[in-house]
Amino acid sequence: TVMAAPMTNDQSWFYALALGVSFLKCLLINAYHSTDFEVHRNWLALTHSLPVSQWYYEATSEWTLDYPPLFAWFEYGLSHIACFFDKEMLVVPNLNYASPATVLFQRLSVIVADVVFFYAVKECCKCLREDKGKDLLGKPSFILTVLLLWNFGLLIVDHIHFQYNGFLFGVLLLSIARHCQNRHFEGAFLFSVLLNLKHIYLYIAPAYGIYLLRCFCFTQSNADGSLQWRSFSVVRLVILGTIVLSTFAVSFGPFIALGQLPQVLSRLFPFKRGLCHAYWAPNIWALYNIADKAFSILARGFLRCLVICALGSFMFGWHVHEKAIMMAILPLSLLAVDSRKDAGIFLMLSVTSHYSLFPLLFTTQELPIKIFLMLLFTIFSLASLKTLFRKGGALLNPLEVTYLLGLIPLELICEFVYPLTVWQKTFPFLPLMLTSVYCALGVTYAFIRLYISLLTCSDTTKKTKMQ
Repeated sequence: TVMAAPMTNDQSWFYALALGVSFLKCLLINAYHSTDFEVHRNWLALTHSLPVSQWYYEATSEWTLDYPPLFAWFEYGLSHIACFFDKEMLVVPNLNYASPATVLFQRLSVIVADVVFFYAVKECCKCLREDKGKDLLGKPSFILTVLLLWNFGLLIVDHIHFQYNGFLFGVLLLSIARHCQNRHFEGAFLFSVLLNLKHIYLYIAPAYGIYLLRCFCFTQSNADGSLQWRSFSVVRLVILGTIVLSTFAVSFGPFIALGQLPQVLSRLFPFKRGLCHAYWAPNIWALYNIADKAFSILARGFLRCLVICALGSFMFGWHVHEKAIMMAILPLSLLAVDSRKDAGIFLMLSVTSHYSLFPLLFTTQELPIKIFLMLLFTIFSLASLKTLFRKGGALLNPLEVTYLLGLIPLELICEFVYPLTVWQKTFPFLPLMLTSVYCALGVTYAFIRLYISLLTCSDTTKKTKMQ
């Protein structure tokens, strides 16, 4: 592949979008926050107050440390800044502590950490092909920037509900950008770091591993696209292995030295938990098994396979978090600005999945916020992608449009009508179940379309940089 043309020299619009969304995040500082806020406050406290040997044993709070070691060190670093805001938040027994200074610090820590996400988005935009002469609103880089920086799911999950997904997705997108720029060692290193920040990204590791093996360790292909087995580079494989293993060694090494590896792993993979994390998450249960991609198929579309691995893990995973759908939506954004077919799939998946996140914000004061932000993002997605692919007809067929419009009466029923009925007290779970089932149909449909697009793409198909 060849490098795509860089973005236009005038970058003022990018910084305007980044500053604008940062300002919006600041307006949400005093919004509702979930128990994840207390989760991360507790992790700040235990990493700051306790020796490393007790981090994965501490159980004063029910929200024990269950992220990989690099994220624990991330919390440790934040804790040394937190002490300047309110030292009481760093006291382990202070359960559910949420002073104004604590809220301010934790909210700001998420906002500042998103700088990594901003940089990654900028790097991804450099990998896009730009058509000279198009106005700003019609440029793929502008559309992609808005789809990523102003993503509705990230806004409500990170800056209302409370998590650090923007920071983590920044590392993922930067890794993807490095592979698109043929800087594979950097890409492999960044993904290894990501795995040691949050192990849920193991779901997409098959796409990374097989892609690097096929397209980097094998240096040549035959005319028909098949492997040239003699072109295999042992040196490249050894270097990649060294990068990955050394990253894991730095992360897990102290705990291995302390003889605590089994304890750490038991926290990271709590198989004693139930099958479902939240019964309204729109997924289908099964054991995760999406690593069946053949070498030749993966070579055609690394990013496409990464999205399918992410979505497959969401569809068939064990104890799936409803927020895990973001792991498929954000990478799919990169494909959406490059392919008309992918744009249609993106619209189906993003609208359905973003709506499925509505139950995360269940308080009355957040209702107009989530509706307004989702409408804003959805309207922009539809309008911008329609403008980008104005030739070739509609992005969505009538059945798809009908399904998405069905979300409107669903919201009216669940939010306004059902609470007034006599069934509210007897069957309070029905609105969540309706949301789950309806959204599961859309997510499943998008998954099937993505899978078919991968299996039916031919070697003669035009290969783009982002694919």
